[in-house]
Amino acid sequence: MTNLTLEEKQELIRMALAAREKAYAPYSNFMVGAALRAEDGRIFTGCNVENASYGLCVCGERNAIFHAACAGERVMTELCVVADTSGPVSPCGACRQVMREFGIQTVILANMKGDFKITTVEELLPYGFEL
Repeated sequence: MTNLTLEEKQELIRMALAAREKAYAPYSNFMVGAALRAEDGRIFTGCNVENASYGLCVCGERNAIFHAACAGERVMTELCVVADTSGPVSPCGACRQVMREFGIQTVILANMKGDFKITTVEELLPYGFEL
């Protein structure tokens, strides 16, 4: 797990909250925002985007990761995900596997009330798939 400073943690949470405002969630009304830091320090954001054909939806976490990948990033270090939940929101299994693929070490789970938990992808996805 990387050692985030208070300012780094707050910046990722703030940016994930801002990304959440852009979510397209007309079916579930469950808006999710994510922000991740790449190895070079750049921050990329994403939000969930729903579709009437549910299999075509994409989570905020994967949207942020894919945004970074499209910019050429291959090593990503920290990710924050936020939603309006009673406790810190947790990523789905697909997002956990994608986080593992790109080497994300630290994951901040947060909610709209200011609750958060810092964890690792290994804790979220023990025995994840790899080649």
